[in-house]
Amino acid sequence: MGGVKELTEGKKAPAFSLPDQNGEMLRLSAIDTEYTVLFFYPKDSTPGCTIEAKGLSDNNSQFKKLGATVVGLSGGDTTSKHKFCSKYNLKVRLVADEDFAVAKKYGVFGKKSFMGKTFDGIHRTTFVLDRNKKILKVFSKVKPAD
Repeated sequence: MGGVKELTEGKKAPAFSLPDQNGEMLRLSAIDTEYTVLFFYPKDSTPGCTIEAKGLSDNNSQFKKLGATVVGLSGGDTTSKHKFCSKYNLKVRLVADEDFAVAKKYGVFGKKSFMGKTFDGIHRTTFVLDRNKKILKVFSKVKPAD
């Protein structure tokens, strides 16, 4: 995957400001909960990404009880994010990283292969941050159902 190893536990998470599914800007620095869970996923409304987003959304109340805010990041625009949230009744914020600049900062954008084809895309990765946006845990190669 290349890059994720650069953002290891204990490092400061890169700042970002991106529009969410409602067109509202979300700044990482403005999240004031004890923890932030950032899940990078390849594409809205695809089978694996739907399973992952629904699983996190279905457990959003548990995350809130633990003092965590859950945010999903992927390419696509705010319209795509809004449709994805509406179709599956998602209760988490999804932000549009249209040019993949944030995914690149986090080291989760790069070469992938699927069915014999190689292309650039987001590697499914989750970061857990503390209140100060320091990385507590990195989950690479996340399985959607887990």
